[in-house]
Amino acid sequence: MKDAQEAPDTETVRNPQSLGDLLEAMRPEDGAERISVETVLSRVGDQSFVAVILVVAIVLVSPVSGIPGTPTIGALITILVSTQALMGRRHLWLPKFLCRRSISARKMNRAINWLSKPAGWMDRHSSGRLRLLSSRALRPFAFASVTLIAISWPILELLPFVTSFFAGAVSMMMFGVMTRDGIYLLAGYVQAGILVLILGSIWSGLI
Repeated sequence: MKDAQEAPDTETVRNPQSLGDLLEAMRPEDGAERISVETVLSRVGDQSFVAVILVVAIVLVSPVSGIPGTPTIGALITILVSTQALMGRRHLWLPKFLCRRSISARKMNRAINWLSKPAGWMDRHSSGRLRLLSSRALRPFAFASVTLIAISWPILELLPFVTSFFAGAVSMMMFGVMTRDGIYLLAGYVQAGILVLILGSIWSGLI
């Protein structure tokens, strides 16, 4: 990711309720060379904590996660947003140096196209199942889990694309919260737990 000098886009998709909406909010305008964090944030709104975390996770699930530094930048944004959500802030804040970070429009479009089919499938197969898991009372547990996972991303960046698996778990969790579908939330918890066990087993075998 690099710094961007572009002005925020005026087109908004406030409080997106599906992955399709979110992908459109992430899509660069025709002719644009880059798209910045600030532009995406201006589209989804500064009250959409879940959506912003989901944007980061979606990017890291895609091949874009292989760009050096991207998992670390993603971790900083995710930790800041999830921590503010845990604090009960009504509007999220990101420092300017993160808002100015940007990615090539060509790479972003490629990532969005790559994700469009699985995103469409998830949108079609989401409903209000196990709503208790995504309730306001249990939502802090999801944000706390996301924070802990994101803390590991800068270290895991040393292992190519490993962050994508954890970002997949975060995507499941936040999609479950956004759509009030506890099945996806539970799937995210399970996926994260399995990944921790696998990495723990590998680490134990190395020491």
